[in-house]
Amino acid sequence: MATANLLLHPVRMRILQALVGAGELTNAQLRDRLPDVSPASMYRHVGTLTQAGILEVVHERRVRGTVERSYRVRQDEALVDEDARTTMTKDDHRQAFTIFTGAMLADFDRYLARENAEPAREGVLYRQGAVWATPEEFTELVEELEATIARRTHHDAGDGRVRHIISLALVPDTAVEADTQEGDPAP
Repeated sequence: MATANLLLHPVRMRILQALVGAGELTNAQLRDRLPDVSPASMYRHVGTLTQAGILEVVHERRVRGTVERSYRVRQDEALVDEDARTTMTKDDHRQAFTIFTGAMLADFDRYLARENAEPAREGVLYRQGAVWATPEEFTELVEELEATIARRTHHDAGDGRVRHIISLALVPDTAVEADTQEGDPAP
């Protein structure tokens, strides 16, 4: 598993988000998707992710005297595992969440910048909900969500499929719990 410092770098996170569900991409294709990232920075961060085993080289071909590589994400390695998360400080989590939400905003901005973007017709959804759950029920919920998403990550483009980005943030809301009197219904 990767470390939080490795994965939660703003540019590396955006590279991973561009690759997840996209199959495989070359550096040139990644630069097209992330035009604000300089070529040197792109090569450096792709190299870092490849060396760490998070990206894998799928194809190599010679193009005008150089080798063009196609990369894909090894999704089983592109996670900050539970052990790594438990060693993170509150400030580490705050920084990681800031990077995460910044990457979400960049994805949404890129979508809205498309001339033909139609959020309502294309099923854009952003919502927040609350559930009351025991620790066991919450663990089960997380496992269900992860399994549902994992089942869909193996589909390729084609057959009318459109790539969708799904971002989840699960945060305990113990302030509400403390405010709720025993026996009172939750708000």
